[in-house]
Amino acid sequence: MSNSSNASAGGAAQCIVNDHMGAFIVLYILILIVGLPGNLLSSWAFIRCFYLLNLQVANLLFLAALPFKVLNDLGAAPWSLKVFHCQCSAVTTYISLYASVAFLAFIIVDRYLQVLKNSLLRARLQEPSFAWLLCGVVWLLLLLIMVPNMVLPTKTTYLSCISLKEEFGLRWHTLSVFLNTALFLNASAAVLVSSGLAVKHLLRRRSDPARRAVVSMAVLALAYVLSFVPYHAVRTPYTLAQTRVITDCRTKRQLFLGKEATLVLSMLHVCLDPLLFFYLDAAFRGETLGVTPPQEFHVEKEKMSR
Repeated sequence: MSNSSNASAGGAAQCIVNDHMGAFIVLYILILIVGLPGNLLSSWAFIRCFYLLNLQVANLLFLAALPFKVLNDLGAAPWSLKVFHCQCSAVTTYISLYASVAFLAFIIVDRYLQVLKNSLLRARLQEPSFAWLLCGVVWLLLLLIMVPNMVLPTKTTYLSCISLKEEFGLRWHTLSVFLNTALFLNASAAVLVSSGLAVKHLLRRRSDPARRAVVSMAVLALAYVLSFVPYHAVRTPYTLAQTRVITDCRTKRQLFLGKEATLVLSMLHVCLDPLLFFYLDAAFRGETLGVTPPQEFHVEKEKMSR
């Protein structure tokens, strides 16, 4: 998948869409500066929690790819780096994005299952071998979907990543977008159903721990929705613009700017994830600050360990 587009994918007349990238580049740099230390710290703290650890790995992969996007969008990248961005870093960005979608969904479903005591599914989801298998399936599935996008024919001119693709590449690009969107829709259904049922169940208890749990579930679900829903509302029409279904230049410019703005919103979860789990998980706070958490949180962390 391409992160930017300089011209129409194959038309004779160029349609410049990425000539106002300055604000986005500044935001990308800020995300890199803020997100990297937070995710390195949380990766260490959650080393025994499989889904959280995989989420941090996805975040770190994204942060590793981000400098190449910045250089490409600045127009400062040489030809070889532009090709590397299209083949590797742009694809890595989207692998990490959808890995984050999947692992956040697993974490939210896991918290819902913690609300339901004596759940066989909860015990299964927390079983280490099953958790590793599930995480491995997610990574493998995303690699199968996305790696073919790394195959680019040899060309001597560069308009955009999408312009380097031939007909099969365009078709696979479109297919990968829709497959990833299907993954997002399934993950979103799991998030919304789990969060809604958990909040409904906890509101019946009227205790302080239950209220804290309600807030925790609601905040995680809200962060998921704000991070990923706006981007996917724009992703499909933007893909149609990339693959020549939409040809009007003004519409393509608007879709590109909308895609970049919502992609930045999705990227913000890289900065927010460590903060969310820092404030919502007392065991995390205790481990990162060197403070021994209360017994109830030892139990909670044991439950979250996969």
